[in-house]
Amino acid sequence: MSQQPDLITLRDPRSPAAEAFRTLRTNLTFAALDKPLATLVVTSAEPNAEKSVALANLAVTMAQGERRVVLVDADLRRPSLHAIFGVSNARGLTTMFVEPKALTTPPLVQTGVDNLTLLPSGPLPPNPADLLGSKRMEEVIAALQAHADVVLFDTPPVVVVTDAAVLGTKVDGVLLVVNSGKTRRDHAQRAQELLARVNVRLLGAVLTNAPRDATIGGYYEIGAKV
Repeated sequence: MSQQPDLITLRDPRSPAAEAFRTLRTNLTFAALDKPLATLVVTSAEPNAEKSVALANLAVTMAQGERRVVLVDADLRRPSLHAIFGVSNARGLTTMFVEPKALTTPPLVQTGVDNLTLLPSGPLPPNPADLLGSKRMEEVIAALQAHADVVLFDTPPVVVVTDAAVLGTKVDGVLLVVNSGKTRRDHAQRAQELLARVNVRLLGAVLTNAPRDATIGGYYEIGAKV
């Protein structure tokens, strides 16, 4: 796999941005001391390309920390992880719903990063929320956990559709990505309210594209309230 420009953790691992993702990884580790964090949903308040990029970079840093990571594109409306990693999207998560053998042998794709495999979305279904909320999805999650220490799910914006909230009830935690200068405050608050309504474990928020802080030499800040 050629290095993709979105993967700053691979392209420039010594950059402030890459270090910020490692800090996020550490914060999540400490957040899981009392309750294990083996499955995590990442969503945003509104359509935000940075959501998937942030998750991909977090997955890379977790893999670099010697954890076996399965990254799942559960955004069954506008999947993008296959494009970020430059792999095929022909088979993936939805394949595990229609092919019995795929449940025992998930169609995981090598990313070129040690310890990190990707499950693309696969063909898009007409009813994403129904799939993610089904009993079969619980079986898919269990099957993926057999291949990893942590399973990370990319999902659509929580304010726009119910997918993230539905899947969030089946995992150990949810992380909300907020884009500095673009995500509206009321949308972020609405996202928090929607997730709280279904009693998911909201670990906190990640702020992407924050203004550069010249005092610490960073050009891309990522903050996490976990």
